[in-house]
Amino acid sequence: MAEVRLEHVRKVYPDGHVAVHDASFEAGDGELLVLVGPSGCGKSTLLRMIAGLETVDGGTLSIGGRVVNDVAPRDRDIAMVFQNYALYPHMTVAGNLAFGLKLRGMDKAAIAARVADAAKTLGLEDMLERRPAALSGGQRQRVALGRALVRQPQVFLLDEPLSNLDARLRAAMRVEIARLHRSLGTTMVYVTHDQVEAMTLGQRIVVLDGGRIQQIDTPMALYERPANLFVATFLGSPAMNILCGRFVGGAAPALLMDDGLRLPLPGLQAREGWDGRSLAVGVRPEHLVPAEADDDPFDATVELVEPVGSEVLVNLRAAGHDLVARMPPARMPRRGDRLSLAVARGRMHVFEPDTGARLGPDATG
Repeated sequence: MAEVRLEHVRKVYPDGHVAVHDASFEAGDGELLVLVGPSGCGKSTLLRMIAGLETVDGGTLSIGGRVVNDVAPRDRDIAMVFQNYALYPHMTVAGNLAFGLKLRGMDKAAIAARVADAAKTLGLEDMLERRPAALSGGQRQRVALGRALVRQPQVFLLDEPLSNLDARLRAAMRVEIARLHRSLGTTMVYVTHDQVEAMTLGQRIVVLDGGRIQQIDTPMALYERPANLFVATFLGSPAMNILCGRFVGGAAPALLMDDGLRLPLPGLQAREGWDGRSLAVGVRPEHLVPAEADDDPFDATVELVEPVGSEVLVNLRAAGHDLVARMPPARMPRRGDRLSLAVARGRMHVFEPDTGARLGPDATG
């Protein structure tokens, strides 16, 4: 096991495109760290630099305390699992698991022991004589994981390993990977664009956009106190509601929009100088709630109702603004209903509209 540390790492391609700007973070010894962001944000480039498949054009990259900027991939003691399984179709499962060890000249008894251990860990014991064509997508991905597992590396690198699976298999494989990490205790760096994977797997998450790190924190800290508008809207499904307007303080603080919508902000502790200032206010769908007798409400019209079993997603229109609320099934409204809503007390996020930076206060109030 080993920590992975990046200090001011930079990647520039020959055409001048800067794929990674000044990235600094650490995956601790035994930690499962997730890199998440939209396509083109630099997350896979970062992973490939850790693996040695891309050069580091600036900064320092170390694994286990050893600087590896100029170390060949095979000498970094890492194992990588790719998005496509990259299994040898003519080999059995056992052959695929053993292939890398044979290339390293390991003796047959040691190879057989490692293959048996990996097969047992991943539930592949009854499939060792099958070829990849006879396996399901989830089984093939387990073989790909096993091929990395038999290496017994210091660090596992996983590049969107579940993106080719259907929703049910992705959920099952997330559990498999989490269980594998707990049993091995090995450092893992996991890349995904899927926020559900990031939130459920990561002990900490690095959020990236445009080649720049936006925020690093635990999943719930990111969700409850996003550092900027990008993080606020990227993490969470449905996305956070964002409304821009002019702040009015006093006994009943509110956000006033140009089209006349007044969004009450109960419990908001305003900063000095906010009165009359343009702000962007974010509210999670679960924090738009039916107004009670002592609330300061606003009205919205139901445009679409999406029942998803344990909850109902209600798409609303309020004075020209689109909003989404998350409600329990017992309160399922109908299209066209007029609802009186309120923002849960202290459950709003305030941002600077131009830069997107968080202005506070704490999201949880």
